[in-house]
Parts: sequence; structure tokens; C-alpha cells
Amino acid sequence: MTEPTDSNPPYDVVIIGGGPAGLTAGMYAARADLRVLAIAGESTVSQVTVTDLIENYPGIPEGINGFDLAERLKTQGVQFGLKTAAGDVTAVTKKRFGDRDGWEIAAGAMRYGALAVIIAAGADWRRLGVPGEERFIGKGVSFCATCDGPFYRNREVAVIGGGDTAIQEALYLTRFAKKVTVVHRRDRLRATAILQKRALGNPKIEFAWNSVVESIEGLDLVQWVRLKDVKTGASRELRADGIFIFIGLIPNTAPFRELVVLDRGGYITVDANMQTSVPGIFACGDCIAKRLRQVVTACGDGATAAFSAQLYVEDLKGEAY
Repeated sequence: MTEPTDSNPPYDVVIIGGGPAGLTAGMYAARADLRVLAIAGESTVSQVTVTDLIENYPGIPEGINGFDLAERLKTQGVQFGLKTAAGDVTAVTKKRFGDRDGWEIAAGAMRYGALAVIIAAGADWRRLGVPGEERFIGKGVSFCATCDGPFYRNREVAVIGGGDTAIQEALYLTRFAKKVTVVHRRDRLRATAILQKRALGNPKIEFAWNSVVESIEGLDLVQWVRLKDVKTGASRELRADGIFIFIGLIPNTAPFRELVVLDRGGYITVDANMQTSVPGIFACGDCIAKRLRQVVTACGDGATAAFSAQLYVEDLKGEAY
């Protein structure tokens, strides 16, 4: 049986990912009059879509919901001619289109052809790897306060982590929970100063310093979490109806391990132009090796990747200025 294809003639650029980086790349590439497709994952969601409030995006001082921002970016791209599709990309392989080299992208049952590819696959939440974590996902263990916070009205919850995302989500959870305990392996937070100030001053937020999770326990639903003091080794139980885990990200780069060079953390290595180790393959956003992972940096990455892909495609077609 022949796989359904959308590859002849190929797209100028196929973008893998539907978050801020991918959608910005799509908008810039479409505005440059390229034939562009953005493929959003079916089994993964962009981190931005589950963010309750983005208050540090330039030009939007009142803040914006992450899902709303993503929808605006998509609408803007479509207005310029961006095409969209859904599917989990499993492979990118070389393919010849007439006298030009290109790529075939496998996504679900579909096969898409492209002269250039931009990987903007994002990242997923890192797991604790402790007993009870997998068992209680959806039964008290969550990676999204915006999604599940309302279920914990007037109840006690724990947030695992000490970075920006953990503290932002802890603050959000105080809208519903009567107590939020932030569990952090150190004796101070890693979050930015303004978030620390808000959390430390919030009467609903308590802190379990120098603590790590040993196990998540309960009967049918989460009832408590067992903590270990990293300095003394002592264990104790913390009452919690919900456990929200924000301890970092794992890049969604598994399908590209044999395609491009990754760093030790699994992130795609790129140069200042978002060029990967392979000509014609670009990458941007949370899946690349970089210092700061924010919506604004993802959008900047996406714009740069689109421009680099544009120059590559124009050169391939003999249309370079």
C-alpha cells in the first residue's frame, strides 16, 4: 500500500513543531513567499499552550494567556499563506526532487517533501523517576497547573522544583489550593527575583528546603509524598492531594538523533543562523542548545531559522539575490 504523500512538487520549507518558534518561522517564511507547511505534534503539546500567564513578552504589558498567544501566532502565519497539519514526525530522510536535493518527512501516515526543514519540536517535562509517579499521573500527579489547578480548590498540593516555571505555577495554584508547598533540593530558589519575591511573600506558599521526593503515595489517588532531607538523610511524609512536577525539560529530538549533531543533553546544536550540522536542516526554539528558553527567544530563533532557510532555498533554486 502506497503511503499518502504531499511532496510533488515539494514544499520549500517544512517546519516540525507548532509552538512559538515553529509558528514564527512559518510566518516569516510564508511572508517571504515560500511554500511552507508547519506540522504540529499530535501526542505532544507546546509548553506555551499550558502557560496561564506570559507577562514578560515585549509589547504586551497586561500579559497574555499562552494558548491565546499561540493561536494569534498561528492566525498571523495563516494570513500570510502558512499551511498547517498535525502528526507526530518519526523520520526525516534525504530525497531527490528532479535535479534538487531535498527531504522527506514522515508524520503519521503522511509523507511530506521539502527542500529545507526547520526543526522546532520543543521539549517535554522531565520526570522524577520515583515510585508512584507513573502510577498516579492523572490521579494526582500533574505537569500542568493551568490544566489541573481548578481540581484542587481548597486542598493541599506540592510543587516540585525551584525555577521560574515551578514558582510561576505555584503562584497560579494559590488561586485554588489552600496551601502550596514548594519542594526544592536546595536552600534557595533559582527563579528570577520578582517571582521569588512574590512566592516568599505569599501566605499560601510554604517551602520544603533541601528536600527531594523519594516516592509518591496514596490509595486510588495521591494522598502524600515522601521527602528526604538531602543534608540529614531524614525522611518525612508531606500531606498532598496533588503533586505538580516542574524540574526541567527533555528535548523532543529522538527522531533526529541520527540526522543532526546533538549535545550531551540531547539538544540540537546550531550556529548563530540556526543551521544544524546538516545543510538544509535548521532548528530553533526549546529543542536547541542555548542558554535562555523563553517565548521571546523562541520567536527570535524562529525568525532567524526562517530567514536562513529562505536563503538556502533561493540558492538551491538559483534565485539567490
